[in-house]
Amino acid sequence: MSFVGCSGVGKTTFLSRLLPVLAARGYHTAVIKHSPGHDARLARPACDTGKDTDRLYLAGASIVVHATPGRIVTTERVGRECTPQELAHNLSVPVDIVITEGYKHAGLPAIELVRSALAIELVADPATLVALITDADVRRDFPQAPQVPIFALDDATGVADLLESRFSLRPGQLGTR
Repeated sequence: MSFVGCSGVGKTTFLSRLLPVLAARGYHTAVIKHSPGHDARLARPACDTGKDTDRLYLAGASIVVHATPGRIVTTERVGRECTPQELAHNLSVPVDIVITEGYKHAGLPAIELVRSALAIELVADPATLVALITDADVRRDFPQAPQVPIFALDDATGVADLLESRFSLRPGQLGTR
């Protein structure tokens, strides 16, 4: 499942609400965040994992692993953009659910976040759109939107229910690598 929407719409904020709901239900979840503006040829890493990690990456390291008790962050140079499926396959621990943030053009089932103050049009492919999370009057503001479930910006429980029913999820399967 990919959570998509224009920049600044609140995808990370919503996921930070959804993840505790899924964890409370017993799910082990991986999140793969996409940063489409990053080019491997540029000097800056795709995400900020810490000042020292950035310095080592920028100095030319092919891979930097930043380890602390309970957390490992890896920054790795790759020759091309990896698909979310490749990234999910290479996870170091098994999980029940893989959620991506972004990847609006990957053909994955998508839940789009839309804020009435920011969106002019929907960004998800209508063929992959599973639901909308919004404060907008969808039928008025986005009449071209397909008929999908609509959730409020703070309805993480409703979205968790949708994920469980749509994908027949049960916690503890731990099959996705």
